[in-house]
Amino acid sequence: MSMHNIAIRKYIVTGWEDDTVRREQIEETKERLRENIVRSINSEGAVSDEYIHDLIEEYVLKSGHDTYLSVDEKEYLVRSIYNSIRGLDVLQDIIDNPEITEIMVNGTSHIFIEKNGVIDEYPYSFSDKARLDNVVQQIVSKVNRMVNEANPIVDVRLLDGSRVNIVLPPVALDGPIITIRKFPDKPITMERLVEIGSITNEAVSFMKKLVRAKYNILISGGTGSGKTTFLNALSNYIPSDERIITIEDSAELQIQNVPNLVRLETRNANVEGKNEITIRDLIRSCMRMRPDRIIVGETRDASAFDMLQAFSTGADGSLSTIHSNSARDSLRRLETLVLMGKDIPVTAIRNNIASAIDISVQLGRLRDKSRKVLEISEILDVKDGDILVNPLYEFKEEGEDPTGKVIGCLKSTGNNLKNIRKLQYAGIEV
Repeated sequence: MSMHNIAIRKYIVTGWEDDTVRREQIEETKERLRENIVRSINSEGAVSDEYIHDLIEEYVLKSGHDTYLSVDEKEYLVRSIYNSIRGLDVLQDIIDNPEITEIMVNGTSHIFIEKNGVIDEYPYSFSDKARLDNVVQQIVSKVNRMVNEANPIVDVRLLDGSRVNIVLPPVALDGPIITIRKFPDKPITMERLVEIGSITNEAVSFMKKLVRAKYNILISGGTGSGKTTFLNALSNYIPSDERIITIEDSAELQIQNVPNLVRLETRNANVEGKNEITIRDLIRSCMRMRPDRIIVGETRDASAFDMLQAFSTGADGSLSTIHSNSARDSLRRLETLVLMGKDIPVTAIRNNIASAIDISVQLGRLRDKSRKVLEISEILDVKDGDILVNPLYEFKEEGEDPTGKVIGCLKSTGNNLKNIRKLQYAGIEV
């Protein structure tokens, strides 16, 4: 088996991995072989990946003469030893597995993975803290970031676009914590979301018209509710002849079919606390870059004020996401974020929000772990000091099936869209 195939092979559970005694024996063999291989490599000086892989295979085959090893066990040893030397150690297999969407490393002893919406403990862990520390430094060094006891928290992304959060001691009491949010190689489309029941064809057709007519849309929901996935899917309806500028803390958006695409990403301050580039800086700069639309990956701080200004002054059709529990809650959260950066009357903030945001889409994760569009609402004017919200679609639950799966779908409330001006200007049927 070639080095390339070993490196990308997906993690597969086999019989011996469920046998605790046998697994411990294999791990002991792995550590013994690894020590010998590392000593051999160090004596050689600079060596290629191919050389290391061939050397590992040679050692594993020799070990099989003394202790019986099945084909699966040999492949596991070659793969895991190679990953521990040139990859991300025990994490490499699960990072390479497209079915795993979240990886949670809780110190050296526990790794949890999310697959198909279910969280389970991974059967392997780091052999010692030095290995885990080495993986942490590998991750941050590839994107020119730094994390240590003086700066123990960092957000980075892997080369495949996966989002990584790292927290080190003394902030993390039980050792280094790594949380990796993975994204599919090919973005999920609206058609796929319809297939899995996250949204209906009727609502998709409606949202497609709103995007093409350049309504400003705010996508809200809790952690893991699918906001970024939905934003990526929705962006497929943006006409390909427009100029799009994306602004993110860590680049994870996967905008497709837009040739004139500009991607901007923030930069953390250096060790001297200087040269930081914030979301606010990027929003202000992008307004001089002739955008047709602006996509802000997530609104989470005082940059909310600048985003609202951009949305309401020439960047129609813009999109963003925000953490919240409901459509109304997303508006209240926007108020709070604006107040973090500007001391202005709440009434003025609400008028600004009502002017900048046309549509709110609320996502949620139900008790059966499925992700659904729960509400699509129109944001109207301010009346008596409050922002009026016109619910257009709401998720209606109808019970559970025998397996515990929630039965229900997104249904029209019967309310009509009141602000049809943009649809009319775009020549789209109301």
